[in-house]
Amino acid sequence: MTERPMPTEEGILAFHKRCEDFYPADAVDADITQQRAWYDALCAAFDAPPPAGMVKEDGLVAGRIPVRRYRPAAVATGTRLYYIHGGGFVVGSLDSHDAICAELSEAAGAELVSIDYRLSPEHVWPAAFEDCWAVLVSLLREGRPVVVIGDSAGGNLAAGIVLKARDEGLKGIVGQALIYPGLGGDLVSGSYVEMAEALGLSTADVAYYRDVYKAPDDATHAFPLRAAELAGLPPAFITSAYFDPLRDDARAYAARLILAGVPVEYREEKQMIHAWLRARFMSEGAKAGFAALCDAVSRMARS
Repeated sequence: MTERPMPTEEGILAFHKRCEDFYPADAVDADITQQRAWYDALCAAFDAPPPAGMVKEDGLVAGRIPVRRYRPAAVATGTRLYYIHGGGFVVGSLDSHDAICAELSEAAGAELVSIDYRLSPEHVWPAAFEDCWAVLVSLLREGRPVVVIGDSAGGNLAAGIVLKARDEGLKGIVGQALIYPGLGGDLVSGSYVEMAEALGLSTADVAYYRDVYKAPDDATHAFPLRAAELAGLPPAFITSAYFDPLRDDARAYAARLILAGVPVEYREEKQMIHAWLRARFMSEGAKAGFAALCDAVSRMARS
């Protein structure tokens, strides 16, 4: 039997242990209601107060899509950040990534908008994508530049709507930040094999989430790695976790963007596992990774 790949950093191992106390390794075997209850409890346990002076306001886009707007005490740029949360297309909400969004907004000195898109299995492809796209269009119509950011499933959605914007000639996206994104790798090679039993996310979990999402194989915007052409996309910051089956999706996408002439900054967190963003106060590696993300987003927003 192949030995399970394991990081050695104590902070990330302690983070994983704490996560398992809320969200068991076999969570995908439970019904959706239970999965969401576990995830909500996990997110609440890692919540943090907003930066001083941060103003938050909930609202709707297109009369139906919930969003949350963040405005830091000191706004340094007219560019807005647009954050799309992860959760396998199955879990997550405005609250699940609230502290992460507030801290990104504060670090960049930029207003941020997050989205509560429709979730599977109640709403399969293309519901989540359409919601994310509608909010992007609404933001760009206001005439201010936008940096699109997403983690995990949110990284997939972020990359997809940026591709669609390019395809439709929609201008105004000045950067994209993809955090351990799932981009449509083949599930049978590279990190999908090497990290099949990695802590926090397994290859079987990835297959489960794809099956629940039900995007057809020919839906290019659901599988950005399968896009025939990547030229003309905005500059990208892509960060992955070494101990993650999704690692090579990020590597491959970064390489293809570079070959297509797109400016790319790629960072691989050598001791991190999937979902390390939430470990930024427990793990030195996650803290450094989050600082790098904040720096990259700040530079994109002020370019």
